[in-house]
Amino acid sequence: MFFEVTRRDPSSRARCGILRTGHGSVQTPAFMPVGTRGSVKAAEPEDLRAMGYSLILSNAYHLYLRPGHPTVARLGGLHRFMGWDGSILTDSGGYQVFSLADLSRIREDGVEFASHLDGSRHFLTPELSMEIQRDLGSDLVMPLDDCPPYPAERRRVEESVRRTMSWARLGRACPLREGQRRFGIVQGGVHADLRARSAEEITAMDFDAYALGGIGVGEPPHLAVEVAAGTLARLPESSPRYVMGIGVPGQMLDLIAQGIDLFDCVLPTRNARNGQLFTSAGRISIKRLEYREDASPLDARCGCAACTRYSRAYLRHLYVSGEILSARLNTLHNLTYFASLMERAREAIAGGTLHELRRREEFACATPSPAGDGSD
Repeated sequence: MFFEVTRRDPSSRARCGILRTGHGSVQTPAFMPVGTRGSVKAAEPEDLRAMGYSLILSNAYHLYLRPGHPTVARLGGLHRFMGWDGSILTDSGGYQVFSLADLSRIREDGVEFASHLDGSRHFLTPELSMEIQRDLGSDLVMPLDDCPPYPAERRRVEESVRRTMSWARLGRACPLREGQRRFGIVQGGVHADLRARSAEEITAMDFDAYALGGIGVGEPPHLAVEVAAGTLARLPESSPRYVMGIGVPGQMLDLIAQGIDLFDCVLPTRNARNGQLFTSAGRISIKRLEYREDASPLDARCGCAACTRYSRAYLRHLYVSGEILSARLNTLHNLTYFASLMERAREAIAGGTLHELRRREEFACATPSPAGDGSD
């Protein structure tokens, strides 16, 4: 069985589940660290395993440009290439292309774009996106979709829904490797009727799993939760559901309460490199002068190396000195926090206390989603 719901929260639509791939099982709800170019910045695969991660995300767009999917295939696939024995989800590359709007041009059969590396011209089609991900050998595969920004005129969102469905059909017809599973993506912006239409059309294609795209692209957090809640009711209960690009802790808990199973975001790793750290007592900007002589641990409740071996004063020193160790320790801490949050969410669902966990984590809701193209 690809996905199995194992527990449900009595006071919400939250559920625990097990997602199974050829590279192991993933306990859901789960957060996916982002390894855009086949590497989660400042962390090794062994670090991720030790934290409890079993699923990460990589980016088809960046790996297509460098080193190239044929190269990765010749070297044994992405798992062997990056030394990761867990599961991998690859996104289609579409979001990165659309985020580089000044370098791209949308056509009915794909997207023409200029490489951000050298300016070379490329044409990404739904079929090529599938070919790239087939060669990478990822476990979970995303189709090319059209993701408009927020706000966008209704006409542009209608165009996005139509194009996303058309590209989904083209990609669905492309063969993948044995064991690879496909997601279908629901678009529709903040328009309930367009989301309903998109959900109806995409579920009719019978994908293995479903994702909500076009959320976390600038709309207010409460609106993102409202849109997700209205859409989830139209998706199969038996399939895993994924909100793409969302990683604000409080918002994730709100979406878990609506029945979301998977998340990804660059927030923990990008914020770590910028000295923004998540703790059980709230967010900390480690560069602040108040930590210059603070001998206490970053978070006494955390068991990561940054918290068990070093003081806040030392972490601040590393950051203001520009030491590479700062990025590594901060990253290990933030990723440990996010892994712990998902573990606590699963325990709360099983114990019927998710609402209490959401109240305790309200401080995190003020953290904005990171700008950019979702790559890290």
